[in-house]
Amino acid sequence: MAGTGMAGAGRAGEDPTAEAQMRAGLRSARRFAGGLLLGMGGLLVVSAGLPASGLVQDRFLLEILRSGARAGVVGGIADWFAVTALFRHPLGLPIPHTAVLPRQQPRLARALGRFVSSQFFTEEDATRALAAAGIPRHLADLLRQPRTVAATASALQRSIPAMLDRFEDGRASAAIGRAIPVLVRGEATVKVVTRALRALVDNEAHQEVLSALLERFKQGVQKREPVLRAFIEDRVREQGGRVLGWAIGPSVASRVITALYLELDRVDPQDSELREGFTTWIRQEIDRLEQDPDRRSRFGDAVSGYLGHDSLRVWWSEIWQRFRGLAESDLACEEGWSRSVIETALGSLADQLDHDPAMRARLEQTLRTTLLRLLPSLRDKLAAYIASVMERWDPNELSARLEQRVGRDLQYIRINGTLVGFVVGALLDLVMRLTFGPLG
Repeated sequence: MAGTGMAGAGRAGEDPTAEAQMRAGLRSARRFAGGLLLGMGGLLVVSAGLPASGLVQDRFLLEILRSGARAGVVGGIADWFAVTALFRHPLGLPIPHTAVLPRQQPRLARALGRFVSSQFFTEEDATRALAAAGIPRHLADLLRQPRTVAATASALQRSIPAMLDRFEDGRASAAIGRAIPVLVRGEATVKVVTRALRALVDNEAHQEVLSALLERFKQGVQKREPVLRAFIEDRVREQGGRVLGWAIGPSVASRVITALYLELDRVDPQDSELREGFTTWIRQEIDRLEQDPDRRSRFGDAVSGYLGHDSLRVWWSEIWQRFRGLAESDLACEEGWSRSVIETALGSLADQLDHDPAMRARLEQTLRTTLLRLLPSLRDKLAAYIASVMERWDPNELSARLEQRVGRDLQYIRINGTLVGFVVGALLDLVMRLTFGPLG
């Protein structure tokens, strides 16, 4: 079955005409090599038989020819044996170290797997191939195709409910709840807060906050002026008696409220002493937060306690439920806001990949680092895969297909062995005769 699968898979991907041409070429080369060997054997028989029968006299040239033919037959048979032994047992005899390919198939499969993985998947080759692929450009082109954008947006929309479920099942929220106190107590959080506060002060943003507070305070005083006036009159009546309170209470209340309004108006200009003092106090507090470890610790504890308060958790839970309801309603809409945001983000990413060389370089560097980190494991898996596939092939079918592809060239080894044997045998006999005289 393995052999059938291997043969079927091989033939399905190959040109039948090319297969037929390879088979015809192999048969032709095999016939030529065999015919040459038979011809060399015939020459040996004739060169030895004619003098033995007395039809011709054994002469020098005939002896040289016979020596060459003898060596040619030996060389041709030896090379036929060597070529045949690669693929099968010569003459069907189980001679040791023959049928090399079928017998050594597992070892050859492992060796081929190691060779391919080590020689064709080096770090240099992988880096060169990755650079030539131009993945950022192709990715940008892909992200501009409407079908890709639609499919990606749909996939992301489908994944959002699962993400919301993971947040809601308590695991993500618990992890965030554990992480926030640690983060806000850290030195990095304090540095961020102090830098932000200093930037606000440098830009006079704190004065806007103070102005807003003063304005709200004025509005509160105006709104509650009757209550405040009654409170002052009551205090005057308590301290001075009912008659005195009745006589001067309203006047005192009016003067106090008028003085309060005047003081608030005096504070309002940007160059007032109160505003300058407020700026000085803010800067001092920022310096203390930066320089005093105990102050930083108390700040972190206060923020952590605030974020971990039960009332804040309930508030966050209510906000979360509202957010989830809005998100699910939007996700159910084909033209919802979330889909529009995703499609816009994909388009922006494509534009950035096209026009931002630094982003392309970062992406290629990330891909290169990831590929090189995975390459050793991929090489091992590739070698194991090639070996496992080859080991499942039928040995005889594998040998037949390999012989079909390289057998024609191997037949020329037989041809060359026969011819070289003839020439070397003749020359060697000639040299021996010229050197030592007739032998035997």
